[in-house]
Amino acid sequence: MPEQTASPAYVIGLDYGTDSARALLVDARTGAEIAQAVHYYPRWKQGQYCNPAKNRFRQHPLDHLESLEATVSEVAKKVPAEQILGLAIDTTGSTPGPVNEQGQLLGMLPEFAENPNALFVLWKDHTALAEAAEINHKARNWGGEDYTKYEGGIYSSEWFWAKIMHIVREDEAVAKAAYSWMEHCDWLTLTLTGQPLAEFKRSRCAAGHKALWHASWGGLPPEEFLTHLEPKLAGLRNRLFSETYTADEVAGHLSEEWAQRLGLTTNTVIAVGSFDAHAGAVAGEIESYSMVKVMGTSTCDIVVAPTAEVGDHLVAGICGQVDGSVIPGMLGLEAGQSAFGDLLAWFRQMLEWPLGAVQSKVLTAEQQAAYRQEVSDNLIVQLTKAAAAVDPAESHVLALDWVNGRRTPDANQALKGALTGLTMGTSAPQVFRALVEAICYGSKQIVERFESEGIPIKQVIGIGGVAKKSAFVMQTLADVLDRPIKIAVSEQAPALGAAMYAAVAAGIYPDVLASQKALGSGFAETYTPNPESVAQYATRYAQYQALGKFVESVTDSHAEEPVMEPETPAITTA
Repeated sequence: MPEQTASPAYVIGLDYGTDSARALLVDARTGAEIAQAVHYYPRWKQGQYCNPAKNRFRQHPLDHLESLEATVSEVAKKVPAEQILGLAIDTTGSTPGPVNEQGQLLGMLPEFAENPNALFVLWKDHTALAEAAEINHKARNWGGEDYTKYEGGIYSSEWFWAKIMHIVREDEAVAKAAYSWMEHCDWLTLTLTGQPLAEFKRSRCAAGHKALWHASWGGLPPEEFLTHLEPKLAGLRNRLFSETYTADEVAGHLSEEWAQRLGLTTNTVIAVGSFDAHAGAVAGEIESYSMVKVMGTSTCDIVVAPTAEVGDHLVAGICGQVDGSVIPGMLGLEAGQSAFGDLLAWFRQMLEWPLGAVQSKVLTAEQQAAYRQEVSDNLIVQLTKAAAAVDPAESHVLALDWVNGRRTPDANQALKGALTGLTMGTSAPQVFRALVEAICYGSKQIVERFESEGIPIKQVIGIGGVAKKSAFVMQTLADVLDRPIKIAVSEQAPALGAAMYAAVAAGIYPDVLASQKALGSGFAETYTPNPESVAQYATRYAQYQALGKFVESVTDSHAEEPVMEPETPAITTA
């Protein structure tokens, strides 16, 4: 712990979510959260560059740069600029984008300004289903190393190489202009430092979990394998990276341009970037064999374990196990669900549509906008109250939560959601409750996968918007998991975790564990399982599993070509 007489020191954590970015100013001596600012992406909010019917979700870099300037400059006003010693960024992932040799995203150039393929390919973009299937098939059958083995043995359409393969096949102009590709967290960090692309430190977190990077084969897979995946990838490996760095390391210092734009100084240290869930896990005070569930539009479930204890064991069907991706010196293991809050938002939007269509006949455009906002603000609240009053024993509605595919266990983004047990008497609150139960059953499958693979889950910690705002969801989750769930205090856990990384990079603390201990905000409450509900949900969970097997079998039988290998990959040792 620093001396109490030490000079004032502050750090900023900048968290990029799916819909918005938020900056958090933290007193690096006490952990006090001094100020926060949030900025929503205007182009994203308007649905620009996206086509949900085709699972295409792209984001324009101007949304991110405008959010960067708006949020950081706002919180930086609260203290003298020279006292802000460090800044770190976390983002969603895998969210890669094509860049030129100067590190500029192609979508920032006039000739690509309106081309979705030149923008960031958001984590939940599933346009690369065919490419992911191809990667899985070729990785297992090409006669050499299976480079997916440290990423659960199944590569996802949500990840780096699948998305790049899809873009270079679909868009010749982007393929030719793309000197390299960068994850969102790396590109923003590079932008702030202004370094040459060739000298930039890439994120271990991003590369290890999404880009098949592993030290045992010298970094990224070899050129021979990448060109086996797609000949158009020839030469790209040499324009990417070989080394990666943990999020507590110094990426560089703030450039003169961005120091002026943000109201900071060029002495501000910029840490290596990371992903939001991994930073959030640090703020959630993760420790060995804890699972931190980052619950928002999707979930990311993060576990850390001593590397020596896990050894060469490979956990099948998760989103990767990477040395140092969360806490340097420990193994970070990632899993998650492709839709969590998104599933509930989908149902809300389904209900809003007819209401809006009727009102559009009698209201002005301004009145319609106000009405839609009022409905959106209140609908989930009212559904939650009504759903909480539903007796599960009297409702036979069962839901499957795969509306955005299945991330874990065993990634299969081609799967679809389902509802069963509907009658003429089924109500909206009953359906809503079934959807809530479904996302909790999906979480239970993840816990069971870790434990069946020899990774015990000793405690569950909840962070993120859903964890903080919905007692109904959290109590249901505690009952389904039959485990207590602790909820972290911080409203902005990923941003706080990024600030913890920044404090280490700035030299305020010697390592992440020390920073975590000093700046952690503790826990607000604990949800304890209700024994009666636990028994009810155990029966329902078995029905959920049976429904899932049926839907998966139907999906596989109707696919024109295999979308994913259906069986759990048989990987147990390195």
